[in-house]
Amino acid sequence: MTTPQPTGEAAPEGQLTFDEDSAERFDARYRTRDIVHRRELVYHALDAKPGEAILDVGCGPGFFVAELLGQVGTEGSVVGVDRSPQMLAVAAHRCAGYRNVTLHEADATSLPVEPADFDRALSVQVIEYVPDVVAALAELHRALRPGGRVLVWDIDWSTVTWHSGDPARMARVLRAWDEHLVHPSLPRTLAAQLRSVGFNDVHMTAHTFATTRLDPDSFAATVCQFITHFVAGRCGLTEADVAAWMTEQHQLDERNEFFFSCTQFCFTARRP
Repeated sequence: MTTPQPTGEAAPEGQLTFDEDSAERFDARYRTRDIVHRRELVYHALDAKPGEAILDVGCGPGFFVAELLGQVGTEGSVVGVDRSPQMLAVAAHRCAGYRNVTLHEADATSLPVEPADFDRALSVQVIEYVPDVVAALAELHRALRPGGRVLVWDIDWSTVTWHSGDPARMARVLRAWDEHLVHPSLPRTLAAQLRSVGFNDVHMTAHTFATTRLDPDSFAATVCQFITHFVAGRCGLTEADVAAWMTEQHQLDERNEFFFSCTQFCFTARRP
């Protein structure tokens, strides 16, 4: 998921932050069915070739980095950047034994890479956490060679549709969850912002992650896990409120009444 973040930029007050426990929890969610499927969608859109140099901004626990190493081969290379040392430690362990990988601790708005060094760059569910979106996109543009391809994947959290017998509490949970990031509806403006920093050939595809079961492998379960660790104390929600909300979701699942849907957006573009 990359779901919550804050890979790529210093987390403003109120955003999710990572310690060792949350890094391990995040790493485990990357192995679930829906997140594996999302990585497959990313690889198809990125279309990396053997011998290419790839940059992953907000690399998190290193799944993209390790798997892209297999795609570019020994003649290619992958650089991962993340602001979380805990995430980078997990990524370093995952990529141990590879000689054509480099990991950097840095912000998305100040990448420690040379200009025009990369054939392709990706940033998956990261830019929505970065306060200065234009600066982050400009850094991706700087890092790419002329003709290089960028992929940015983010979620419009206003697309979430989630059934509950207590709509008022559900609305408060979702309002509180919006506080975990800077730009809850970033995809609405992302195409224009990519063009504003010099990218062209901008394309967007939308991918819906929906389920009628609270399956542990679903994106819904991933969001539930992070919500329960984040929203208490926000929008008037107590620990008891959050526990009651989660209990209701399990009860809805048991009665075959569970429903969750959200839309995620994949943008690709080129540096002229």
